[in-house]
Amino acid sequence: MNFGLLVSFRNSSRNELSYADLYRKHVDLCVEAEDLGFDTIWLTEHHFVDDGYSPMMMPLAAAIAARTRKIRIGTFVLLMPLHHPIHVAEEATTVDALSNGRFDLGVGQGYVPHEFEGFNIPREQRTRRFREGVEIVRRLFTQENVSYEGQCYTIRNVTLYPRPTQKPHPPIWIGARSRPATERAARNGYHLAGTGAAQARVYREALVAAGRNPDDFNIAQLRFGYVAAKRDKAWDECESGLHYLLTRYGEWIAQANDVPGDEKFAQVPKVGELRRASQEGALGDGYMVGTPDDAIAQIEEIEKYATHLALGLALPGIDPKKVRASMKLFADKVIPHFRRRRGARKKAA
Repeated sequence: MNFGLLVSFRNSSRNELSYADLYRKHVDLCVEAEDLGFDTIWLTEHHFVDDGYSPMMMPLAAAIAARTRKIRIGTFVLLMPLHHPIHVAEEATTVDALSNGRFDLGVGQGYVPHEFEGFNIPREQRTRRFREGVEIVRRLFTQENVSYEGQCYTIRNVTLYPRPTQKPHPPIWIGARSRPATERAARNGYHLAGTGAAQARVYREALVAAGRNPDDFNIAQLRFGYVAAKRDKAWDECESGLHYLLTRYGEWIAQANDVPGDEKFAQVPKVGELRRASQEGALGDGYMVGTPDDAIAQIEEIEKYATHLALGLALPGIDPKKVRASMKLFADKVIPHFRRRRGARKKAA
């Protein structure tokens, strides 16, 4: 299991920190994650959010790359339809060079209606823009003198510089929810930023059908959470931040209504009721709040179908000092459990 820390650079609705302090403190957390033994920093993107939610990940990736030595840095995910693919490719290879080959490019098509309105991009074009954008980026990574003519983008005789540091190019991940998008990611040979065990099975079956070896590809799973010595302490410290996060995401997903049942995401239990709903299973499996043993139990299930964990411990509005303590406890108690198991398996082999 590759252990990643997902950081979105968010205050709560109270905006406790100035934007400058918020960004500085969370970059510091990313740097500390390397010293604690995390494998990857995952960055995430949304636009026009007053709590500071990071709208531009590449400058953050560059800042983290300049202050770290070995931790990987990835996007989970860049909203491809809102960016010109030439810029995406240029920014990605720049960060790849700055990090000496430690960059992963994760991309998705986006879903929040007001983001497309703000950029004056018709939302119904997002799938076409996404597909064309990913194809252009891949060609720029791997070819010279690239020309492409699509419905959304046309480019003429473009050669990308700097060339990718990683060969043939930085790993490309596709964020997907639907079956067709998942199968398309497999056919095209991209890694998957996924949503659960059922989707992982679809992805692996599609890899095999395309003549690819599933062992050559990675699946990442996103979890939001918080770890403390006692379960009640974890909930006491994170429930307000988790509630705020779920409420904002719930509003966006319900507005988008991309998948049947998405309207239910807007129905978030109140603070004080959230932990009970979680214990009763009403929140699903997208959250990891509790003790190190609780986290270990969940990850043991996740590793049955996924290779990477993107764990959002820096919940909105939680004091960075408390986030740091949660990170350290996770690094001290959870990560070594899986490192020891991996070492034992290698020794047995």
